[in-house]
Amino acid sequence: MTAKSRRSVKRLCTKMNGRRSKRKQAVNRDSDIQHAAFAHLDFDAIQLQSHRAHGERQIRPLEAKTDSQARYMRAIQTHAVTFGIGPAGTGKSYCAAGLAADGLRRGTISRLILTRPAVEAGEQLGFLPGDVDEKFGVYIEAFREILDERLGRGAVDYYLRHGRIVAAPLAYMRGRTFGPGNFVILDEAQNTTVTQMKMFLTRIGTDCTVVINGDVQQSDLKGANGLADAIDRLTGLAQVKVHAFERDDIVRSGLVRAVIDRYEVA
Repeated sequence: MTAKSRRSVKRLCTKMNGRRSKRKQAVNRDSDIQHAAFAHLDFDAIQLQSHRAHGERQIRPLEAKTDSQARYMRAIQTHAVTFGIGPAGTGKSYCAAGLAADGLRRGTISRLILTRPAVEAGEQLGFLPGDVDEKFGVYIEAFREILDERLGRGAVDYYLRHGRIVAAPLAYMRGRTFGPGNFVILDEAQNTTVTQMKMFLTRIGTDCTVVINGDVQQSDLKGANGLADAIDRLTGLAQVKVHAFERDDIVRSGLVRAVIDRYEVA
């Protein structure tokens, strides 16, 4: 081999070694980037996936306990606004929150908004201890049970921290717009005034689901209540469904049915 050939081979080897070094550096750099990415993953999100995976194996399909509940859930799934009216113990809150929880779990809804009037039976929010979140927390316990059942407590805590589940007094809905993918439940609507109900209904945007529950016979207001007024005004609109539960639809217990009977007789 001539001296010129040896120099050519040497240059080629040097060039190849340089390429190998650059590839190795690139691999190491990619590896460092991956490690950094994993190091900055949201640990809450990892926990949520774990809760989801755990829950998927145990969760049972949401089943109606009565024919009336089945019709009510179909109405929610096929209408923009559904009124669920009737006595306590018929499953209004359970069915609505169950559908919302399943929607969150499947990713078909982006946010669940829970609200209700802050004034009931003469009690005002301002007289309760704690800040706004702590004060209103006592008003959503009925939903918390079904949400924990359908999603798991860890997932519910995650959604609450990240704004996927929002609970606030009805007065705090002013200025909001219920946007696409929102699922909104207004509970105890018989305690809304006509003005409050109008404010709430005018928050409704496109592609959202709104459920309004209450018992027009159990209003704590002295004057006209917004629930009865809204039903009178909106019945017959294409995207609005009014579903009425009856005494025989009570599933909470036989005692509740008997108690309601005694009070209605009185």
